[in-house]
Amino acid sequence: MTDEGREVPEGDVFTSPSEGEAYRGSSYMPTAYDNLDVAPESDSYPSRGRDGGKYRVLDLPRVPRLSHVLGPSAILLGASLGSGETLFWPLLVARHGWDIYWLFVVGVLTQFFINTEIQRWTVATGESVFRGFERVGRIWPLAFLVGGLVSLGWPGWAASAAKIATIGVGVQSVELGGIAVPGWRLVGVVLLALIWLSYQVTPLMYNVVERIQIVLVSIVVVVAVALFLVLGSATELAKAPGGFLHLGTLPAGSDFALLLGGVAYAGAGGYLNLSQSLWIREKGYGMGRYQGRIKNPIVGDNPEPVERDGFTFPPTVTNMRRWRGWWRLVQLEHLLTFVVGLLVTATLLMALAAEYAPGTTDDAVVMWTEVIVPQFDAVASGFVFATLFFALVTTEYAIVESFVRNSADVIYELHGRAAGWSLPRLFWVLLTLFTLWGVAILTVPLAVDRPFGLLVVSAALSGLGMWPYTALLAVVNTTRLPEHTQPGWFRLATLWWATAFFGYFSVLLVGSWLETAGLPAFATDLAVLGSGPGGYVLFAVAALVEGVVVVVSARGKRRSRDTVDSVEEARGVLH
Repeated sequence: MTDEGREVPEGDVFTSPSEGEAYRGSSYMPTAYDNLDVAPESDSYPSRGRDGGKYRVLDLPRVPRLSHVLGPSAILLGASLGSGETLFWPLLVARHGWDIYWLFVVGVLTQFFINTEIQRWTVATGESVFRGFERVGRIWPLAFLVGGLVSLGWPGWAASAAKIATIGVGVQSVELGGIAVPGWRLVGVVLLALIWLSYQVTPLMYNVVERIQIVLVSIVVVVAVALFLVLGSATELAKAPGGFLHLGTLPAGSDFALLLGGVAYAGAGGYLNLSQSLWIREKGYGMGRYQGRIKNPIVGDNPEPVERDGFTFPPTVTNMRRWRGWWRLVQLEHLLTFVVGLLVTATLLMALAAEYAPGTTDDAVVMWTEVIVPQFDAVASGFVFATLFFALVTTEYAIVESFVRNSADVIYELHGRAAGWSLPRLFWVLLTLFTLWGVAILTVPLAVDRPFGLLVVSAALSGLGMWPYTALLAVVNTTRLPEHTQPGWFRLATLWWATAFFGYFSVLLVGSWLETAGLPAFATDLAVLGSGPGGYVLFAVAALVEGVVVVVSARGKRRSRDTVDSVEEARGVLH
């Protein structure tokens, strides 16, 4: 194999073990940005989009080993464990049986493709996925910011973790000034304060988040497996494969909010998933290694610039082989950390819930604490409380990190950069404000005293948010990226499927909400045909969106065909 007339040794594609060690924390390579060549406007380089921001040209960094770059997907796994995997899906399987298990597996696999496509833009250009969306239209990052605030602005995970903790230790309330205050509210405030404090111990904030999340995720997985082994629900677990006999069917009379929440949280879901782009940039994946990182403005050393416009690499054979290596790494890291972690942990907890709380009508927190725990001895009960508590804390930590990092990126690029703001200071201010907001929610008496209610609303809204950004991903990654970094036809088909998947469940939820609000004409039915007139309109809108996405992205693929020489060198498994 040649590259500009010479052999391409493996050492030009992959890092040495010692060089790869630089990726264990967070890897950044400074560049003389203003002195770099600007990428020409040609089919071999990414499209500049509406705002015309120019890319700088550099070679794609060499590819490290998988063990060197583990971390970003562990944070996302942590975001998943305390929502779908310990609450929503154990509750759904306990309530409806294993007939619904197929939907969980389909949801996890669908999110595998969505999440890796979110990473594609950053590996190829160094820019965040929000910057990629901005190149289509400024309204998109802003819309996702608002959706993220609405769906994640409620500290339901901290509240639920606190509720679990207070039940576990038997402290239901605390006397403050002669007033009995629910203990879970105080514990929730303490948890949020600890999360905020953890960011203040390191100059590079991503590193502490990754390390704490890996520890917490490991605890949850180990304790969940131990819990399953202690209680022995193997008979129930053996029923799981039978759920695929009901592939494509859903339980009659389903709570659409809970169902869409479960689908969204068959993984992290919603605004959380978009964080994968920023986490891999902080880690140093691909062209993200040149883009810059966010340092703590309080305890950090010299700040690093985070460039507005990204980088691109010339389509030489060496670079395309590096791209193939990076893309394989992206998929392996996400598959082995996120997908396997979810399938193992969640399925074991589903088996426990199905055996000890069949047919439950309670919410998930009540199911575990008031239905399942009383059936166990002290040791097994301790395992249950530990699993739930650490899973929920892990998720709250990831949510704070995700919301703040995403929102700082969006606000900075849409307004803050031009206004002369500092991105690290903006991050720190948002972190502080978001923490204080959560504290305020927990300290002000709420109409709903059961935290799980906050989670159902958050999950449903997260599911709604996944529909538009999945559709947009299909368009951006096929019309803005050159042929050698575009998704292949199979991957593009998975994005079409994901758009239809979340569009369908979003229509069911919106129709259900409108019907409940006194508009029966918008009633929607699982089979579509039993819907009201307004329900048919909602399904028609979803079908129209699907059609536009398919046509635009397919055209993008066809137009880029045969525009780059030796493109086969960039293509690997599931490219």
